[in-house]
Amino acid sequence: MNTEDLINLISEDTRRPVNLSKALALATAAGALVAGLVFFSVLGVRPDFAQAIVTVRFAFKFIATLALFFVAASLMESLIRPGEGTTARRWLLLLAPALLIAAATIELVVTPAGLWESRLVGHNALHCLTVIPVLSLAPTVFLFLVMRHGAPDHPGQAGAIAALASAGIAATLYASNCPDDSPLFVATWYPIAILIVAVAGYFAGRRFLRW
Repeated sequence: MNTEDLINLISEDTRRPVNLSKALALATAAGALVAGLVFFSVLGVRPDFAQAIVTVRFAFKFIATLALFFVAASLMESLIRPGEGTTARRWLLLLAPALLIAAATIELVVTPAGLWESRLVGHNALHCLTVIPVLSLAPTVFLFLVMRHGAPDHPGQAGAIAALASAGIAATLYASNCPDDSPLFVATWYPIAILIVAVAGYFAGRRFLRW
């Protein structure tokens, strides 16, 4: 195709451009809704949720998971627009890990050393490593469908960030079911599950978000 043909083709394209901000918001909501429906159909919140939510350790889990979600979600749009940098704001991704490290450190200080291993291992490590990736699937798919309308300079990074936002949704849902509230458990197993999702998102982004 020569230059003149390309110009004519572009001039004939009357499709309305996608409003990426609105589309990403709708995709996030739709993905969260589907993940929520799956979660409440299969698992649901823990029986003592009303009592647990007023405790610091249980409530902290939601602070950490929602911090991950909001930071990752705030980065998605700029990552799928060519030439828009997010280098400075990417440092905000360290917020959730910093919160987990701080909480785990406090737990180590106030907990006898003999209890460290049991608190870290908990009772639901395998459950955590399974549920968070599974619940992340629907939000990731919805976000990828929208992000394909963009033109990311780094498709792998864009895919990883979308996966992190999805994992934030999934981890928030799972936290309401998980009976392990120890920061040692949360700081160990939640990040491993989220890393699995992020790595999968990175390679999926390289494959499906190229332009």
